[in-house]
Amino acid sequence: MKLYTAQRAPNPRRVTMFMAEKNITQISLVEVDLNALEHKGEVYRAKSPLAKVPALELDDGRVLTETRAICTYLEGLYPEPNLMGDGFEERAFIEMADRRVEWSLLLGIANSVRHTHPGLAVLEQPQFPEFGRSQADKVHEVAAWFDQLLMHQPWMAGERFTIADITAFCAIDFARLMKFNPGRLGLQALQAWLDRVAGRPSAKV
Repeated sequence: MKLYTAQRAPNPRRVTMFMAEKNITQISLVEVDLNALEHKGEVYRAKSPLAKVPALELDDGRVLTETRAICTYLEGLYPEPNLMGDGFEERAFIEMADRRVEWSLLLGIANSVRHTHPGLAVLEQPQFPEFGRSQADKVHEVAAWFDQLLMHQPWMAGERFTIADITAFCAIDFARLMKFNPGRLGLQALQAWLDRVAGRPSAKV
């Protein structure tokens, strides 16, 4: 299998961090140069028609796109350590936590960075800085909610580390490009959680 990925982009990093947590080393990594718009070319679009990374090419030639779908596939192949839930009830609550992080935190951060950071202008044409700044304001609001959540539980989905923590970590680490720092904003529970995840070996990938 081959994983088409891109350094520093949060969604591909979610998959490589997921793989690192499971010690999956049998999958080849193929770097896609986003700044060179390689993902927009015909060769890559034949694998990922919407020109998005990551994409997982299976041994039979089929291609899985969408981060969550790729992680679901890998969880099935490599079930331990379990990161997506054991049994339908835990899976449902972990998916809820992961979706909350993805749609309320990661999406806002991505929109803010893509529309305000000059280094991403090549990927987002046209940029709308006012929209990006408004997204940053919303990120601060939702981050405060996650801070409150983490005052009552150690991890994003509850009592153990899961895919929701991977999504949140990749999102907040990417938010450095918008100069977002939970500790400086007084979000001490969120900062403590971030520091714990940053200490895991998978965070170094």
